[in-house]
Amino acid sequence: MAASFTIKEEKKLSRQDIHFSLARVPGTSQVYSGSSDGSIYFTDLAAEKPEALALDGGEVRHRPGGYITGLALAADHSRLVSGSYDKQLIWWNIKTGKPVHAVASAHAKWIRKVVASPDGKIVASVADDMVCRLWDGLTGRPLGELQGHDTETPHQYPSMLFTCAFSPDGLQLATADKAGRIVIWDVAARKTITTLDASCMYTWDPKQRRHSIGGVRALAFSPDCRQLAAGGIGQIGNIDHLAAGARVRLFDWEKGDTLAEIESSATKGIVQRLAFHPQGQWLLGCGGDNAGFAILIDPVTRKITYEGKAPFHVHDFAINETADRVIVAGHNGLAMNSISMG
Repeated sequence: MAASFTIKEEKKLSRQDIHFSLARVPGTSQVYSGSSDGSIYFTDLAAEKPEALALDGGEVRHRPGGYITGLALAADHSRLVSGSYDKQLIWWNIKTGKPVHAVASAHAKWIRKVVASPDGKIVASVADDMVCRLWDGLTGRPLGELQGHDTETPHQYPSMLFTCAFSPDGLQLATADKAGRIVIWDVAARKTITTLDASCMYTWDPKQRRHSIGGVRALAFSPDCRQLAAGGIGQIGNIDHLAAGARVRLFDWEKGDTLAEIESSATKGIVQRLAFHPQGQWLLGCGGDNAGFAILIDPVTRKITYEGKAPFHVHDFAINETADRVIVAGHNGLAMNSISMG
């Protein structure tokens, strides 16, 4: 019998804005979150009354109203790197809370995700120009770019490069787009290793709207680097609503094999974030439609073992070192939750 799994809300900070990205300071309940108002906020959720304190970059800042969709701690956690719909990347000094470097036109279109390698030496950013760019985690110096995604969907509309993820050993990087194409890269060689298909997460409406929705929104490598999880949503009947099951596809990426196709019949919405337990005991996915959800997948049986509500539509989350607490960010704020199995 599978172990029971519960998520219990411990603390919540309610806000009017949407928090799209999250970076947790290791060993703490302190987080940086990127907002829909174009600001980056620092919050200590261990405080009795948590407050969201905006970083003041002076003249160096993201455009007001430009969604901060990517945050990553880099360079031995001495730098916070932020990316926004304003196409800009900014490197912040964690100790001073001030910007130390900025790239005004890091991408030609909206930046969708920013992640750091496990050692923090490399930062990867992806955007709707369908390019993944690599940067020095400390200085912001450009290190190269990876191009392997089509600029248009199969129905000749502009595509989007939604997400990316480093493997735990830092040797590989995965990128994924709206049409469901996943590319695995050799980070050192800057070359494609293989491609994977998750087009089941892409929906095209040829009649009502002549529009598409979906795509791979979340990626996560297993702790042993052998499996890759991709998250999104099932086929949508009405693309004006996210009325389809939360979907995850598990791959043996080296062999190019699909290990499992997992779609919930009870939980509706897009999986926006995925992460494995540090020892691979479970795979957690969070996201939402009008509301928020959390699902737990057993990587061995490849079945959903838990489905529950989240406090709001979740866009990002961070698990602590002991995997007994998760901090979520999304519509209307931040929340800290305990995780228990038994």
